[in-house]
Amino acid sequence: MNLDKNHPWLQEELLQHVLLLIYSFHHWTGKPLMPIADRQSPLEIANSLFNANFVVVSHGTEADPILNYGNQKALDLWKMDWDTLTTTPSRYTAEPMERSEREQLLAQAKSQGYISNYRGIRIASNGDRFYIDQAIIWNVVDKEGKLWGQAATFANWEAIAPK
Repeated sequence: MNLDKNHPWLQEELLQHVLLLIYSFHHWTGKPLMPIADRQSPLEIANSLFNANFVVVSHGTEADPILNYGNQKALDLWKMDWDTLTTTPSRYTAEPMERSEREQLLAQAKSQGYISNYRGIRIASNGDRFYIDQAIIWNVVDKEGKLWGQAATFANWEAIAPK
C-alpha cells in the first residue's frame, strides 16, 4: 500500500524494511540506529529515518545486489531520486577501482555480522567523489536470523576536489 506516491519510503513493505534496519543494527552493534520514542508508529519511525541527519542505505540479497533503501541524505549525497536509487546495483556507489575493496568489506561484514569505522571513497551518479568516514556496515536480518541484505550508515563525509 503506497500511502503517497511522493513518499515511496512509506510503502508498507518499506515500513517493514525500516524496522528490520533498526532491529538488525541494534542486534549486531548493541546500539540504537536512532532514538525511538515509546509508542512511535512504524510510519513515524520511517519518516524519522528518512529525514535523519546521517546516511542510511541498504541493498538486497540478489547476486548483483540492488539498492532498496536510501534516506534523504543518501539520495542527496549520491545525487539520485528514489526511483533511480532503488534500481541501481549497489556496486555503482563505488568507483570501479574501489569495488574490489568494497566487495571484501561486504564479505567481512557478512561473515562477522557488521564492521565499523570504515573509511572509503564513493562516487555520486554525476561523477562527484567523496570520502565516507566512520561508516558501519551490517547484515540486515530478521528476528529468526534470515538475511535480507546489508546496510550502511555514516554521518561523516567529505567531498573530493575534482582533478
